[in-house]
Amino acid sequence: MTHLRTIALLACAAIIVVWSFTARSQNAASALKPEVTVTGDLVRVGDILENPGANANQAIFKAPALGASGTIQVHRVIEALRAHGIVVVDTRNLTEVLVSRASRSVTLSELGRVIAEAAAKRYEIANASDLSVTFDRHMNPLQAEPNVTDAPRVVSVVVDQRNNRFEAIVDMPGSIALRRSPVRFTGTLVETAEVVTLARAIPRGETIRESDIVVERLPRAEVVADALSRTEQVVNQAARRALRSGQTLRAADLMKPQIVSRDDAVTIVYRTKAVTLTLRGKSMGNGAEGETISVLNPQSKRVVQATVTAPGVVMVNEAHPVTTASVNENR
Repeated sequence: MTHLRTIALLACAAIIVVWSFTARSQNAASALKPEVTVTGDLVRVGDILENPGANANQAIFKAPALGASGTIQVHRVIEALRAHGIVVVDTRNLTEVLVSRASRSVTLSELGRVIAEAAAKRYEIANASDLSVTFDRHMNPLQAEPNVTDAPRVVSVVVDQRNNRFEAIVDMPGSIALRRSPVRFTGTLVETAEVVTLARAIPRGETIRESDIVVERLPRAEVVADALSRTEQVVNQAARRALRSGQTLRAADLMKPQIVSRDDAVTIVYRTKAVTLTLRGKSMGNGAEGETISVLNPQSKRVVQATVTAPGVVMVNEAHPVTTASVNENR
């Protein structure tokens, strides 16, 4: 009897030693991670524990939305793990675990481009680039699974042309989450046009340089019909009148730069089929290249009509008659 009691005691001691060793091993190996990033819609034991063992693939929580993060209190984690037979865990003195859901983010800029393209097609607008999309302030980038490479797709788009409000439904063909629940985007969609505006005020007669202008887009409804849209239409032209900063330019606002001014000394070139003569004269007015101005011939004291051809140079030909009026030298 004594022998049997001794064997029983030894067996119990062995069980206690084995349990103690197993507990210590599990305690050392299974420890909570302070931060977790998951790719699916479930958080599993293997996501939240280091060395989770055979239970690694067991789901214990629902993951946050794509691209979102959230925290789980440690006591809830312990309860979930116990339900799967994991009772010894090193909590590392944590109070919560941060869980993030990995995603591919599609920017509002990219979404605006595809919405503009869809709207241009539906409403028969020639250039999608003429449409300006502005999202409502609470709109966020679109989130899809990180392995999805498809471009976003506009399922539907409706524009209220009375107030330019739009509503678009967007998904991505390769995204399970977005196919299941497409995202609604709202905002304003306005047709625009490029115009040339002034970066600074320009006095009358001053030549406009490239640094003086800005090409910008304005709502088409605000753009006058004859507004200029290309820089080459403006650069090296002169202001026909004083122009203000920010003003949209029209052809009527511009003229060729004056290269001859009143009272300038000029070279008069007189040309016929037979002969070309040059003499000095005086301009009686201002003129741009190609314009006709009056010029005093100091030798004959007569005024002739001449075409401005270059700075300080005018040309008289047989088609321009000479006036009979003389001019007083002391004028």
